[in-house]
Amino acid sequence: MSRPKIARKSTHVDMTAMCDVAFLLLTFFILTTKPKPSEAVPITTPNSVANKFVPDKEAVMISLDKNDHVYLSISDNALDRAKKKAMIDDINQRNKLGLTDDEIVRLVKQPFIGVAFSQLKQQAQMTDGQINSKNLPGIPTQDTSNNQLIEWIQAAVTAYQGEHMDLILKGDNVSKYPALKNILTAFKKNEQFKFQMVTTPSNVPTGTDLYKENMSKSTSDKM
Repeated sequence: MSRPKIARKSTHVDMTAMCDVAFLLLTFFILTTKPKPSEAVPITTPNSVANKFVPDKEAVMISLDKNDHVYLSISDNALDRAKKKAMIDDINQRNKLGLTDDEIVRLVKQPFIGVAFSQLKQQAQMTDGQINSKNLPGIPTQDTSNNQLIEWIQAAVTAYQGEHMDLILKGDNVSKYPALKNILTAFKKNEQFKFQMVTTPSNVPTGTDLYKENMSKSTSDKM
């Protein structure tokens, strides 16, 4: 007796629900994703194989952009904001700028200092959207006779006296050496011979001693 034949049916999966979920997720990510804001001071740092991170506290950063303009910023937390206020108070009193308490508070809240002493009042009146390298000409550091960064570093050293302070230099890849030299002069005048530089991480070149060292460490870790 022959075996009865069972009709074969093709498998059908309804993907409608899956497509709906996928589009809902895609819509959610599009609506919630925020584009990276443009930097107030755009700087393209040189490449290096260093893998250390910039400290997020107790840090005084000097930025040098491609136009050789110099800016000063402090870590954004309660302790460092108090140090920044002490620095501005020091500069205000030493140079008799006549900054009011409200203007000093405004400067403390702003992300960086980027003008000469005589223009600090004007910077204090700027909104967050106006604080950028297009509107701020930078701290004068042209030569030793007019290098106001020397006083800012001195004020930072005084504010952090007896406490840890990381001095950081972030320079653009195309900035000129004379501008960098003027920054280093401000460091030396205040006996700040140790500082960190911000760079863009890159892969270790193949065949170098550091590459071989990293490879040997990787091999030993797997064993």
